[in-house]
Amino acid sequence: SMSSWLGPSGTPASLFAFCPRCGRDLPPRSDPKCLDCPKCGLRYYFNPTVAAAAFVRRPDGRVLLIRRAREPAMGKLAPPGGFIDEGETVEEALRREGREEGGLSLKRLEFLTSRPNSYRYREVVYPVLDLFFTAEADSEVVSPDLHEVASAEWLNPADVSPDDMAFVSTRAAFIEYLRRAGH
Repeated sequence: SMSSWLGPSGTPASLFAFCPRCGRDLPPRSDPKCLDCPKCGLRYYFNPTVAAAAFVRRPDGRVLLIRRAREPAMGKLAPPGGFIDEGETVEEALRREGREEGGLSLKRLEFLTSRPNSYRYREVVYPVLDLFFTAEADSEVVSPDLHEVASAEWLNPADVSPDDMAFVSTRAAFIEYLRRAGH
């Protein structure tokens, strides 16, 4: 089938049977991560998109976790975070997401770990690199945007099962957070 040479079904690379610049049929690819048009010379690489999230802790050790309001992983827990916009630093993205998802200003951002992830949105499976941080907040008062998240609450990390986390990457990062926090 055509998709067998375009890349794994549902990935961004699998959606391109024609050159997006000149419209020519694309020949079978030797590298599924790269679109290479023999007619116009367009070369396009399908790199992972980047997302960031922060385990926000307060002095008593509780962490802020949001419950996802929509698919994928609706109803599962995650640290506040999201995709990094073009032209935005990781720190800016984390502060924006902290405001949007928890109504909080984040400070003392420190890198924790990174994990690859696959994020299915509609019919496309996006390869993502998730960057995880720890942070502190300027307040303990959470005012989540309920269009963005179902809830945001301070939880004792020892009471949260990694299985309740939204993604494989988030579970791995949460386990690393627990390990570093001595739980």
